[in-house]
Amino acid sequence: MIDCQGLTKTYGRLRAVDDLSFRVQPGEVLGFLGPNGAGKTTTMRIVAGFLPATEGRVRVCGFDVEEQATEAKRRIGYLPEGAPSYPEMTPRSFLTFVAEARGIAPAKRRARLEAMFQQLHLEKVLDQTIDTLSKGYKRRVALAQALVHDPEVLILDEPTDGLDPNQKHEVRELIGRIAKDKVIVISTHQLEEVEAVCNRAIIIAHGKILADDTPRGLASRDPSRRLDEVFRSITGGAAA
Repeated sequence: MIDCQGLTKTYGRLRAVDDLSFRVQPGEVLGFLGPNGAGKTTTMRIVAGFLPATEGRVRVCGFDVEEQATEAKRRIGYLPEGAPSYPEMTPRSFLTFVAEARGIAPAKRRARLEAMFQQLHLEKVLDQTIDTLSKGYKRRVALAQALVHDPEVLILDEPTDGLDPNQKHEVRELIGRIAKDKVIVISTHQLEEVEAVCNRAIIIAHGKILADDTPRGLASRDPSRRLDEVFRSITGGAAA
């Protein structure tokens, strides 16, 4: 599981994350929702071990992400905001490099890479340099690097950002297929994405948890309103 207790992150006087505590179990797809500046990305970076917390702790599959960072990160697939990569590499060479760095045995590496190429429909661009790809293809390459080692935990920051409607549908279907035995946390501002793939949602604002429920449970708080209207009422009028 992911187990976060008392997470706090401060930058001078700014309290970006304010005493967050939550757990996510295998089989849960958690949608992490909030307006811009709510603390979503900061929390995701702390959970993934890329940013230290000022206070509190995170355990991933029983390992502390700061004190046992290597063991924790072996179990995490992380898709950060902005899809960073090596622009001069091709998707084929980049994902091969990631697979090698992740320690995938040579006997299994080729099959795993081929599976990623097919699942994310990268075959047409495998030998182009990444800097020449569209935003949608760059996002798919970044998602592939998060999935290539078949991690137990997935931390996805805006996984469908930049994709067209058909591509979004394909990625959401992929997440649904692999969700059964994994812990998945998705940061998104797209409420339809939460309704499509998540079985739990946490809404935060000003670094604090305001709601923790299923998407259906959130919507049922006021059946006369759409989910986006319920979201605005919880966050005091802010849009997702």
